[in-house]
Amino acid sequence: MKHDVATKALLDIDEQIDSLVKQIELLSYVNPTNIEEEKTRFFSSKYLTDPVFKYPEINFDRFKLHRALFTLPLEQIEDTTVKNLYEDIIYAYSGLIQCIQTIGDGKKFYYNCLRCFGTPTENDVENAKFILHFEEENQEEGVFKPKYTAPETEVFFKDYSKKYDFSYNIKYSDKISAIAMVLNNVKTLVLNSNHKYSENEIAVLTNHEIGVHMVTTMNGLLHPLKIFSHGFPNNEETQEGLAVFSEYMSNNLTIKRLKELAYRVIAVDSLAKGYTFSRTFRLLHNQYDLEREEAFYITVRAHRGGGFTKDYLYLTGLKKIYDYYHAGKDLSLLLTGKVSLEYANEITTLIDKGLALPSKHITDAYAENKNANKKVDFILKSLK
Repeated sequence: MKHDVATKALLDIDEQIDSLVKQIELLSYVNPTNIEEEKTRFFSSKYLTDPVFKYPEINFDRFKLHRALFTLPLEQIEDTTVKNLYEDIIYAYSGLIQCIQTIGDGKKFYYNCLRCFGTPTENDVENAKFILHFEEENQEEGVFKPKYTAPETEVFFKDYSKKYDFSYNIKYSDKISAIAMVLNNVKTLVLNSNHKYSENEIAVLTNHEIGVHMVTTMNGLLHPLKIFSHGFPNNEETQEGLAVFSEYMSNNLTIKRLKELAYRVIAVDSLAKGYTFSRTFRLLHNQYDLEREEAFYITVRAHRGGGFTKDYLYLTGLKKIYDYYHAGKDLSLLLTGKVSLEYANEITTLIDKGLALPSKHITDAYAENKNANKKVDFILKSLK
């Protein structure tokens, strides 16, 4: 495919950003390496002594990275829309570098996160509290019983994945705070080897992790522009919104799961109010009656690094995608890679110019709305 001078300049800049940002995977730096030891210590202190978390070593030179990003010749991109997108991208990645370089440095890390991810509005907190008023489903039923080990769960993932025309790796780890996660850059699903999975969790995770996160990973790799792989600014909100929405569409979104997303908003809000780790934990455990293990992990997610605000975006993202779908808009546009709803017009522009491709892989759950849970629908419609 022949390129004019302006297109070549864009592809060069995109290529350079690609080589620079390969080094900055925020999640691989912000997850503490000593969660379990600190949990034991925290519980035996009767929830009074804040955990002291350790983090992986940072193996890149942040000044070199900043300098290289800001000396890219963006003026060579002729199309103003595309140039503005790349300017936003550079500022977003610069913000992520600042987040990584201040992990563990309390206030500094927290302020850098605010710039990257924001913090819940009063509206978001009201939405979370509204969800918490609802009664959970009866968790005694068979589908909620923990019974499958990670290797047994892998079989279900492999079976589910036959719906898709791609392959990926599966690994186990006892060092992750989630029960499963997709590592975008190495096309790998990681299952938590300490966890026993229920049928409901397997149904949720196959749709969430493979149906969306792995689908957007695979679609992202097909474009001439690599930015679809690494991620647009604020892509977390859209990507997590899409992933939870696939749980809804496949009839696996429960009140319990919505409450988990609501507790995350409450935890991040308590961070914004200046609460310590132990105070956030006590708020969830004592005031909201959240079982202590769950309260601990939700608190870790919000307080890791010194205050990681990203967790409130799951609920805001879900509401945005729910409304987008019910307005009759095209979800496949948002599956083109690690993209953001705010840049839907830019994605269309790039596809029209032949610099991006329509989604090859489409989330299976999006084919038809199978949600039969009236209460979940009522909640999602009512969120402000």
